[in-house]
Amino acid sequence: MIKPIEKLGLLLRMIKFEHTIFALPFAFLGAFLAASGLPDIRASIWIVVAMAGARTAAMGFNRIVDLPFDAKNPRTSNRALPKGKVSNREARIMVIVSAGVYFLAACELNHLAFSLSPLGLAIIFFYSYTKRFTFFCHVFLGLAIGLAPTAGWIAVKSNIELLPVVLSTAVLFWVGGFDVLYACLDINFDRKMGLHSMPAAFGTKKAFSISGIFHLISFTMFTFAGIMAHLNWIYFCGLIIVLILSIMQHIIINPNDLSRMDMAFFTCNGAISLILFAATALSLVFKT
Repeated sequence: MIKPIEKLGLLLRMIKFEHTIFALPFAFLGAFLAASGLPDIRASIWIVVAMAGARTAAMGFNRIVDLPFDAKNPRTSNRALPKGKVSNREARIMVIVSAGVYFLAACELNHLAFSLSPLGLAIIFFYSYTKRFTFFCHVFLGLAIGLAPTAGWIAVKSNIELLPVVLSTAVLFWVGGFDVLYACLDINFDRKMGLHSMPAAFGTKKAFSISGIFHLISFTMFTFAGIMAHLNWIYFCGLIIVLILSIMQHIIINPNDLSRMDMAFFTCNGAISLILFAATALSLVFKT
């Protein structure tokens, strides 16, 4: 019999809890800009709780919804849910509890955050179905994660302005761009199962070109955001590093060699989110 702590470990590995790092820095990017510096400790704690709850609920929901496909896909068939190491019931309980934690955190932040929290969760849940009917599924994933800067802004300022929306748009295309690349791993499976993705629709080479365009749009939007926020040279130096990493991502992998996809996907993109946040925070702290 599996011990409760081991079961929890299986659940967290199933949803790759450590990948919360992709979205959390962007939530704090929005929060730092809203506060023009360091947000208060209470808001910061509830932002972490809300982001962890929302992402855990979203990933758990995705694993449940995609179970029929994950069980047949050689790349995903060894996951805990298809293997029966985690039951459907246990996964559902995790989603419900995580969603409850997310709503509690939103309620503790402010009225607007709580009022919009059902919409936010609906968007990130809806993404899990998009691959069934549109190759724009990558954009929907970008939208789901791209909510993070605006959510962080709302958590601190309790309003919505143009700046966080520009940041969210930048994140949307950044996430969409790397998700297009990652979908290249499943191109044959998606075509066989009738699932939709840009690689399945247009082929790997065109998918790489689309990803490059998405990342260019993202870089442009991050530049506009820095100008709008009157950030200094520290932010733009960080942005240059991000541009270099994005280019490296497209060099590390190519349409004929996807073997280093995990390195490009997890290492580069994890670094990009942290660098952008750090550059923004330092720019605000040392703003003249």
